[in-house]
Amino acid sequence: MNLETLSDAERYLDGLINREKKTQYDYERLGLTPIRALLAEIGHPERGLPCVLVAGSKGKGTTTLAAEQLLRAAGRRVGTFTKPHLESWRERFRIDGELVGEAPLLAALRDMQPAIERLRTDTERCPSFFDVTVALALYLFRDAAADVGAIEVGLGGRLDSTNAVDARVTVVTAIQLEHTDKLGDSLEAIGREKAGIFRAEVPALHGPLAPDAWGAVAAQAISVNAPLEEVRAHDVRAGREGLRFRLADGRALASPVLGAHQATNLALAARASETFLGRELRPHELDSLGSLSLPARIERIGDAILDDAHTPDSARALRETLASLWPAARWVFVLSISRDKDAAGIVAELAPVTRGCVATGAEASRSLAPEEIASLAWASGIAEVVVEPDPLAALERARALMREGDRLAISGSVFLAGALRRHLVAAARAV
Repeated sequence: MNLETLSDAERYLDGLINREKKTQYDYERLGLTPIRALLAEIGHPERGLPCVLVAGSKGKGTTTLAAEQLLRAAGRRVGTFTKPHLESWRERFRIDGELVGEAPLLAALRDMQPAIERLRTDTERCPSFFDVTVALALYLFRDAAADVGAIEVGLGGRLDSTNAVDARVTVVTAIQLEHTDKLGDSLEAIGREKAGIFRAEVPALHGPLAPDAWGAVAAQAISVNAPLEEVRAHDVRAGREGLRFRLADGRALASPVLGAHQATNLALAARASETFLGRELRPHELDSLGSLSLPARIERIGDAILDDAHTPDSARALRETLASLWPAARWVFVLSISRDKDAAGIVAELAPVTRGCVATGAEASRSLAPEEIASLAWASGIAEVVVEPDPLAALERARALMREGDRLAISGSVFLAGALRRHLVAAARAV
Protein backbone atom coordinates (compact mmCIF):
# COMPACT_ATOMS: atom_id res chain seq x y z
CA MET A 1 0.00 0.00 0.00
CA ASN A 2 1.35 3.42 -0.97
CA LEU A 3 1.58 5.88 1.92
CA GLU A 4 1.21 9.32 0.38
CA THR A 5 -1.10 11.04 2.89
CA LEU A 6 -2.00 10.81 6.56
CA SER A 7 -5.26 9.16 5.50
CA ASP A 8 -3.27 6.47 3.69
CA ALA A 9 -1.17 5.94 6.81
CA GLU A 10 -4.24 5.75 9.04
CA ARG A 11 -5.87 3.17 6.77
CA TYR A 12 -2.67 1.15 6.75
CA LEU A 13 -2.38 1.20 10.55
CA ASP A 14 -6.06 0.34 10.97
CA GLY A 15 -5.39 -2.76 8.87
CA LEU A 16 -3.12 -4.06 11.64
CA ILE A 17 -4.44 -5.82 14.74
CA ASN A 18 -5.91 -2.93 16.75
CA ARG A 19 -6.71 -3.96 20.30
CA GLU A 20 -7.59 -0.38 21.22
CA LYS A 21 -10.82 -0.87 19.25
CA LYS A 22 -11.55 -4.30 20.72
CA THR A 23 -12.86 -5.20 24.14
CA GLN A 24 -12.38 -8.96 23.91
CA TYR A 25 -8.94 -10.52 23.46
CA ASP A 26 -6.59 -12.75 25.42
CA TYR A 27 -4.36 -10.42 27.45
CA GLU A 28 -1.88 -13.16 28.27
CA ARG A 29 -1.17 -13.61 24.56
CA LEU A 30 0.28 -10.12 24.50
CA GLY A 31 4.01 -9.78 24.99
CA LEU A 32 7.19 -8.07 23.94
CA THR A 33 8.21 -10.51 21.18
CA PRO A 34 6.52 -8.56 18.32
CA ILE A 35 7.76 -5.12 19.38
CA ARG A 36 11.30 -6.38 19.97
CA ALA A 37 11.31 -8.07 16.57
CA LEU A 38 10.13 -4.88 14.88
CA LEU A 39 12.67 -2.73 16.71
CA ALA A 40 15.43 -5.11 15.61
CA GLU A 41 14.23 -4.95 11.99
CA ILE A 42 14.36 -1.13 11.95
CA GLY A 43 17.78 -0.80 13.57
CA HIS A 44 17.00 -0.66 17.30
CA PRO A 45 15.90 3.00 17.66
CA GLU A 46 15.25 2.36 21.36
CA ARG A 47 18.97 2.05 22.03
CA GLY A 48 20.62 5.24 23.14
CA LEU A 49 17.31 6.90 24.11
CA PRO A 50 16.99 6.96 27.91
CA CYS A 51 13.34 7.21 28.94
CA VAL A 52 10.98 8.11 31.74
CA LEU A 53 8.36 5.33 31.56
CA VAL A 54 4.99 6.05 33.18
CA ALA A 55 2.30 3.48 34.02
CA GLY A 56 -0.86 3.76 36.12
CA SER A 57 -4.62 3.40 36.09
CA LYS A 58 -5.10 7.16 35.99
CA GLY A 59 -2.78 10.14 35.82
CA LYS A 60 -0.12 8.61 33.59
CA GLY A 61 -0.87 10.96 30.68
CA THR A 62 -0.73 14.00 32.97
CA THR A 63 2.53 12.81 34.52
CA THR A 64 4.07 12.12 31.11
CA LEU A 65 3.15 15.55 29.71
CA ALA A 66 4.28 17.31 32.88
CA ALA A 67 7.61 15.48 32.75
CA GLU A 68 7.97 16.57 29.13
CA GLN A 69 7.41 20.19 30.18
CA LEU A 70 9.91 20.04 33.02
CA LEU A 71 12.63 18.23 31.06
CA ARG A 72 12.29 20.69 28.19
CA ALA A 73 12.63 23.56 30.65
CA ALA A 74 15.81 21.87 31.87
CA GLY A 75 17.22 22.06 28.35
CA ARG A 76 16.56 18.52 27.16
CA ARG A 77 15.22 17.64 23.73
CA VAL A 78 12.23 15.45 24.56
CA GLY A 79 10.40 12.90 22.46
CA THR A 80 6.98 12.19 23.97
CA PHE A 81 4.67 9.25 23.29
CA THR A 82 1.14 9.21 24.72
CA LYS A 83 -2.04 7.34 24.03
CA PRO A 84 -4.86 7.22 23.21
CA HIS A 85 -5.25 10.21 20.93
CA LEU A 86 -8.26 12.53 20.95
CA GLU A 87 -8.66 13.87 17.42
CA SER A 88 -5.70 12.65 15.35
CA TRP A 89 -3.26 9.79 15.81
CA ARG A 90 -0.47 12.35 15.21
CA GLU A 91 -1.08 13.49 18.80
CA ARG A 92 0.75 10.39 20.01
CA PHE A 93 4.10 11.68 18.73
CA ARG A 94 5.61 14.92 20.07
CA ILE A 95 9.11 16.34 19.82
CA ASP A 96 9.92 19.30 22.04
CA GLY A 97 6.26 19.83 22.79
CA GLU A 98 5.10 19.94 19.16
CA LEU A 99 3.29 17.32 17.12
CA VAL A 100 5.55 15.58 14.64
CA GLY A 101 5.02 16.98 11.15
CA GLU A 102 3.09 15.09 8.49
CA ALA A 103 6.09 14.72 6.15
CA PRO A 104 8.52 13.14 8.68
CA LEU A 105 5.75 10.95 10.04
CA LEU A 106 4.94 9.56 6.60
CA ALA A 107 8.61 9.18 5.70
CA ALA A 108 9.29 7.20 8.88
CA LEU A 109 6.32 4.91 8.38
CA ARG A 110 7.33 4.30 4.75
CA ASP A 111 10.84 3.39 5.94
CA MET A 112 9.34 0.92 8.42
CA GLN A 113 6.76 -0.58 6.08
CA PRO A 114 8.95 -3.35 4.58
CA ALA A 115 9.89 -4.56 8.05
CA ILE A 116 6.25 -4.48 9.17
CA GLU A 117 5.19 -6.49 6.12
CA ARG A 118 7.91 -9.09 6.67
CA LEU A 119 6.77 -9.63 10.25
CA ARG A 120 3.07 -9.77 9.39
CA THR A 121 3.63 -13.21 7.88
CA ASP A 122 4.99 -14.53 11.20
CA THR A 123 2.22 -15.46 13.65
CA GLU A 124 4.53 -15.14 16.67
CA ARG A 125 6.08 -11.80 15.70
CA CYS A 126 3.23 -10.08 13.82
CA PRO A 127 3.08 -6.48 15.12
CA SER A 128 -0.15 -4.88 16.29
CA PHE A 129 -1.27 -1.29 15.70
CA PHE A 130 0.17 -0.37 19.10
CA ASP A 131 3.47 -2.16 18.46
CA VAL A 132 3.91 -0.17 15.26
CA THR A 133 3.01 3.18 16.86
CA VAL A 134 5.50 2.61 19.69
CA ALA A 135 8.24 1.64 17.23
CA LEU A 136 7.32 4.58 15.01
CA ALA A 137 7.66 6.95 17.97
CA LEU A 138 11.13 5.64 18.80
CA TYR A 139 12.18 5.82 15.14
CA LEU A 140 11.02 9.45 14.96
CA PHE A 141 12.75 10.35 18.22
CA ARG A 142 16.03 8.87 17.00
CA ASP A 143 15.80 10.81 13.74
CA ALA A 144 15.08 14.01 15.67
CA ALA A 145 18.09 13.43 17.98
CA ALA A 146 15.95 13.44 21.12
CA ASP A 147 17.87 13.37 24.42
CA VAL A 148 15.13 11.70 26.43
CA GLY A 149 11.84 9.92 25.89
CA ALA A 150 8.76 10.61 28.00
CA ILE A 151 6.73 7.46 27.40
CA GLU A 152 3.18 6.65 28.54
CA VAL A 153 2.40 2.95 28.97
CA GLY A 154 -0.62 1.67 27.07
CA LEU A 155 -2.27 -1.14 29.05
CA GLY A 156 -0.90 -2.61 32.27
CA GLY A 157 2.88 -2.55 32.00
CA ARG A 158 4.43 -6.02 32.14
CA LEU A 159 3.32 -7.04 28.64
CA ASP A 160 2.94 -3.57 27.15
CA SER A 161 4.94 -2.67 24.04
CA THR A 162 6.40 0.40 25.76
CA ASN A 163 8.19 -1.93 28.18
CA ALA A 164 10.77 -2.48 25.44
CA VAL A 165 12.23 1.03 25.91
CA ASP A 166 15.40 1.87 27.82
CA ALA A 167 13.80 3.18 31.02
CA ARG A 168 16.04 5.13 33.39
CA VAL A 169 13.14 6.10 35.68
CA THR A 170 9.87 4.20 36.07
CA VAL A 171 6.65 5.60 37.53
CA VAL A 172 3.37 4.06 38.69
CA THR A 173 0.92 6.89 39.27
CA ALA A 174 -2.16 5.22 40.75
CA ILE A 175 -3.77 1.79 40.81
CA GLN A 176 -7.52 1.35 40.40
CA LEU A 177 -9.85 -1.47 39.45
CA GLU A 178 -9.82 -1.10 35.66
CA HIS A 179 -9.44 -3.52 32.75
CA THR A 180 -10.22 -6.23 35.30
CA ASP A 181 -10.93 -8.78 32.56
CA LYS A 182 -7.30 -8.46 31.45
CA LEU A 183 -5.20 -7.21 34.35
CA GLY A 184 -6.94 -9.06 37.18
CA ASP A 185 -9.86 -8.42 39.49
CA SER A 186 -7.95 -7.11 42.51
CA LEU A 187 -5.71 -4.16 43.27
CA GLU A 188 -2.93 -6.62 44.07
CA ALA A 189 -3.15 -8.28 40.65
CA ILE A 190 -3.34 -4.96 38.81
CA GLY A 191 -0.45 -3.63 40.87
CA ARG A 192 1.72 -6.55 39.78
CA GLU A 193 0.98 -5.79 36.13
CA LYS A 194 1.73 -2.07 36.47
CA ALA A 195 4.94 -2.73 38.40
CA GLY A 196 6.05 -5.04 35.61
CA ILE A 197 7.88 -2.02 34.16
CA PHE A 198 10.37 -1.96 37.06
CA ARG A 199 14.01 -2.75 36.25
CA ALA A 200 17.03 -3.75 38.26
CA GLU A 201 18.68 -0.73 39.91
CA VAL A 202 16.40 1.70 38.03
CA PRO A 203 14.56 4.13 40.35
CA ALA A 204 10.85 3.32 40.67
CA LEU A 205 8.44 6.01 41.85
CA HIS A 206 4.81 5.70 42.82
CA GLY A 207 1.99 7.84 44.15
CA PRO A 208 -0.08 7.00 47.25
CA LEU A 209 -1.49 3.46 46.94
CA ALA A 210 -3.97 1.30 48.80
CA PRO A 211 -2.28 -1.36 50.97
CA ASP A 212 -2.97 -4.27 48.60
CA ALA A 213 -1.66 -2.35 45.61
CA TRP A 214 1.37 -1.10 47.54
CA GLY A 215 2.22 -4.64 48.64
CA ALA A 216 2.28 -5.87 45.05
CA VAL A 217 4.34 -2.91 43.86
CA ALA A 218 6.82 -3.26 46.73
CA ALA A 219 7.16 -7.01 46.16
CA GLN A 220 7.96 -6.45 42.49
CA ALA A 221 10.51 -3.77 43.33
CA ILE A 222 12.23 -6.13 45.78
CA SER A 223 12.18 -9.01 43.29
CA VAL A 224 14.03 -7.01 40.62
CA ASN A 225 16.12 -4.86 43.00
CA ALA A 226 14.54 -1.55 41.97
CA PRO A 227 14.86 1.28 44.51
CA LEU A 228 11.28 2.28 45.38
CA GLU A 229 10.08 5.73 46.47
CA GLU A 230 6.63 7.08 47.27
CA VAL A 231 5.90 10.63 46.10
CA ARG A 232 3.20 12.89 47.54
CA ALA A 233 2.05 16.46 47.06
CA HIS A 234 1.73 18.56 50.22
CA ASP A 235 -0.39 21.56 51.24
CA VAL A 236 -2.56 21.20 48.15
CA ARG A 237 -4.82 24.13 47.32
CA ALA A 238 -7.12 23.78 44.33
CA GLY A 239 -9.20 26.60 42.84
CA ARG A 240 -10.73 27.70 39.58
CA GLU A 241 -7.39 29.20 38.57
CA GLY A 242 -5.52 25.95 39.11
CA LEU A 243 -3.33 24.21 41.67
CA ARG A 244 -0.83 25.28 44.29
CA PHE A 245 1.10 22.74 46.34
CA ARG A 246 4.48 21.91 47.80
CA LEU A 247 6.98 19.16 47.19
CA ALA A 248 8.30 17.08 50.08
CA ASP A 249 11.15 19.53 50.68
CA GLY A 250 8.84 22.54 50.80
CA ARG A 251 9.38 23.98 47.32
CA ALA A 252 6.20 25.54 45.95
CA LEU A 253 4.64 24.67 42.58
CA ALA A 254 1.71 26.20 40.72
CA SER A 255 -0.16 25.12 37.59
CA PRO A 256 -3.42 26.05 35.83
CA VAL A 257 -4.47 22.38 35.91
CA LEU A 258 -7.86 21.83 37.59
CA GLY A 259 -8.44 19.24 40.30
CA ALA A 260 -6.67 18.57 43.60
CA HIS A 261 -6.00 14.97 42.52
CA GLN A 262 -3.63 16.24 39.81
CA ALA A 263 -1.16 17.55 42.38
CA THR A 264 0.23 14.06 42.96
CA ASN A 265 0.75 13.57 39.22
CA LEU A 266 2.66 16.84 38.93
CA ALA A 267 4.73 15.98 42.00
CA LEU A 268 5.57 12.61 40.43
CA ALA A 269 6.61 14.35 37.20
CA ALA A 270 8.88 16.69 39.15
CA ARG A 271 10.50 13.87 41.11
CA ALA A 272 10.89 11.73 37.97
CA SER A 273 12.51 14.63 36.12
CA GLU A 274 14.92 15.33 38.96
CA THR A 275 15.79 11.63 39.25
CA PHE A 276 16.47 11.49 35.53
CA LEU A 277 18.57 14.66 35.56
CA GLY A 278 20.42 13.73 38.74
CA ARG A 279 19.79 17.17 40.23
CA GLU A 280 17.06 19.41 41.63
CA LEU A 281 14.95 21.35 39.19
CA ARG A 282 15.72 25.06 39.31
CA PRO A 283 12.96 27.56 40.17
CA HIS A 284 12.43 28.66 36.56
CA GLU A 285 12.24 25.02 35.48
CA LEU A 286 9.55 24.26 38.05
CA ASP A 287 7.74 27.41 36.94
CA SER A 288 7.28 25.86 33.49
CA LEU A 289 4.31 23.95 34.92
CA GLY A 290 2.54 27.30 34.89
CA SER A 291 1.91 26.83 31.16
CA LEU A 292 1.01 23.14 31.26
CA SER A 293 -2.01 22.25 29.12
CA LEU A 294 -3.88 18.96 29.54
CA PRO A 295 -6.54 18.33 26.89
CA ALA A 296 -9.64 16.48 28.14
CA ARG A 297 -8.46 16.38 31.75
CA ILE A 298 -11.03 18.55 33.52
CA GLU A 299 -10.39 20.99 30.70
CA ARG A 300 -12.40 24.21 30.65
CA ILE A 301 -13.42 25.09 27.08
CA GLY A 302 -15.82 28.02 26.83
CA ASP A 303 -18.87 27.19 28.93
CA ALA A 304 -18.07 23.47 29.17
CA ILE A 305 -15.88 21.10 31.15
CA LEU A 306 -14.37 18.27 29.11
CA ASP A 307 -12.97 15.25 30.91
CA ASP A 308 -12.19 11.69 29.83
CA ALA A 309 -13.02 10.06 33.20
CA HIS A 310 -13.70 6.40 32.46
CA THR A 311 -13.42 4.66 35.84
CA PRO A 312 -15.48 5.20 39.00
CA ASP A 313 -12.41 6.60 40.77
CA SER A 314 -11.75 9.15 38.02
CA ALA A 315 -15.45 10.02 37.89
CA ARG A 316 -15.31 10.62 41.66
CA ALA A 317 -12.32 12.93 41.18
CA LEU A 318 -14.26 14.84 38.51
CA ARG A 319 -17.37 15.10 40.69
CA GLU A 320 -15.38 16.27 43.70
CA THR A 321 -13.60 18.89 41.60
CA LEU A 322 -16.85 20.21 40.13
CA ALA A 323 -18.51 20.32 43.56
CA SER A 324 -15.50 22.09 45.06
CA LEU A 325 -15.00 24.70 42.36
CA TRP A 326 -18.66 25.39 41.53
CA PRO A 327 -20.53 24.44 44.73
CA ALA A 328 -23.82 26.08 43.74
CA ALA A 329 -24.00 24.58 40.26
CA ARG A 330 -25.95 21.60 38.98
CA TRP A 331 -24.57 19.86 35.94
CA VAL A 332 -25.92 18.62 32.66
CA PHE A 333 -23.71 15.83 31.33
CA VAL A 334 -23.15 14.46 27.86
CA LEU A 335 -22.12 10.92 28.67
CA SER A 336 -20.69 8.02 26.67
CA ILE A 337 -19.03 4.98 28.26
CA SER A 338 -17.18 2.08 26.70
CA ARG A 339 -18.65 -1.39 27.11
CA ASP A 340 -15.68 -2.72 29.07
CA LYS A 341 -15.93 -0.02 31.75
CA ASP A 342 -17.88 0.02 35.02
CA ALA A 343 -20.70 2.15 33.65
CA ALA A 344 -22.89 1.75 36.73
CA GLY A 345 -20.05 2.89 38.98
CA ILE A 346 -19.23 5.89 36.77
CA VAL A 347 -22.86 7.06 36.62
CA ALA A 348 -23.34 6.57 40.36
CA GLU A 349 -20.29 8.73 41.10
CA LEU A 350 -21.49 11.57 38.84
CA ALA A 351 -25.15 11.44 39.86
CA PRO A 352 -24.95 13.56 43.05
CA VAL A 353 -24.02 16.70 41.07
CA THR A 354 -26.02 15.89 37.92
CA ARG A 355 -29.46 17.30 37.11
CA GLY A 356 -29.60 16.21 33.48
CA CYS A 357 -27.88 13.62 31.31
CA VAL A 358 -27.78 13.08 27.56
CA ALA A 359 -26.63 9.53 26.87
CA THR A 360 -24.80 9.04 23.59
CA GLY A 361 -22.34 6.79 21.76
CA ALA A 362 -18.89 7.82 20.56
CA GLU A 363 -17.24 4.75 19.02
CA ALA A 364 -19.38 2.13 17.31
CA SER A 365 -17.22 -0.86 18.22
CA ARG A 366 -16.58 0.18 21.84
CA SER A 367 -19.42 2.30 23.21
CA LEU A 368 -22.15 1.00 25.47
CA ALA A 369 -25.61 1.50 23.97
CA PRO A 370 -26.94 4.97 24.95
CA GLU A 371 -30.16 3.33 26.15
CA GLU A 372 -28.20 1.31 28.71
CA ILE A 373 -26.45 4.44 30.00
CA ALA A 374 -29.84 6.16 30.21
CA SER A 375 -31.24 3.29 32.29
CA LEU A 376 -28.34 3.61 34.70
CA ALA A 377 -28.86 7.38 34.91
CA TRP A 378 -32.56 6.98 35.73
CA ALA A 379 -31.72 4.34 38.34
CA SER A 380 -29.21 6.74 39.92
CA GLY A 381 -31.90 9.38 40.41
CA ILE A 382 -30.88 11.85 37.71
CA ALA A 383 -33.92 14.03 37.05
CA GLU A 384 -33.78 14.46 33.27
CA VAL A 385 -32.36 11.81 30.97
CA VAL A 386 -32.30 11.92 27.16
CA VAL A 387 -31.02 9.40 24.61
CA GLU A 388 -29.26 10.84 21.56
CA PRO A 389 -26.93 8.44 19.68
CA ASP A 390 -25.08 11.16 17.73
CA PRO A 391 -22.47 12.97 19.89
CA LEU A 392 -22.85 16.37 18.20
CA ALA A 393 -26.62 16.24 18.45
CA ALA A 394 -26.22 15.11 22.07
CA LEU A 395 -24.19 18.22 22.81
CA GLU A 396 -26.97 20.41 21.43
CA ARG A 397 -29.62 18.48 23.36
CA ALA A 398 -27.60 19.03 26.53
CA ARG A 399 -27.46 22.77 25.93
CA ALA A 400 -31.22 22.77 25.40
CA LEU A 401 -31.74 20.99 28.74
CA MET A 402 -29.80 23.61 30.69
CA ARG A 403 -31.60 25.93 33.10
CA GLU A 404 -30.40 28.95 35.03
CA GLY A 405 -27.56 27.89 37.31
CA ASP A 406 -26.72 24.76 35.31
CA ARG A 407 -23.31 24.06 33.84
CA LEU A 408 -22.26 21.73 31.03
CA ALA A 409 -19.86 18.77 31.24
CA ILE A 410 -18.82 16.05 28.80
CA SER A 411 -17.30 12.85 30.17
CA GLY A 412 -17.17 9.06 30.34
CA SER A 413 -14.94 8.23 27.39
CA VAL A 414 -11.81 9.40 25.60
CA PHE A 415 -13.66 8.65 22.37
CA LEU A 416 -16.40 11.13 23.30
CA ALA A 417 -13.81 13.72 24.27
CA GLY A 418 -12.15 13.28 20.88
CA ALA A 419 -15.44 13.51 19.02
CA LEU A 420 -16.50 16.79 20.64
CA ARG A 421 -13.34 18.69 21.59
CA ARG A 422 -12.78 20.46 18.24
CA HIS A 423 -16.42 21.60 18.20
CA LEU A 424 -16.17 22.95 21.75
CA VAL A 425 -12.96 24.81 20.85
CA ALA A 426 -14.53 26.27 17.70
CA ALA A 427 -17.62 27.40 19.61
CA ALA A 428 -15.49 29.01 22.32
CA ARG A 429 -13.45 30.92 19.73
CA ALA A 430 -16.60 32.15 18.02
CA VAL A 431 -17.94 33.80 21.18
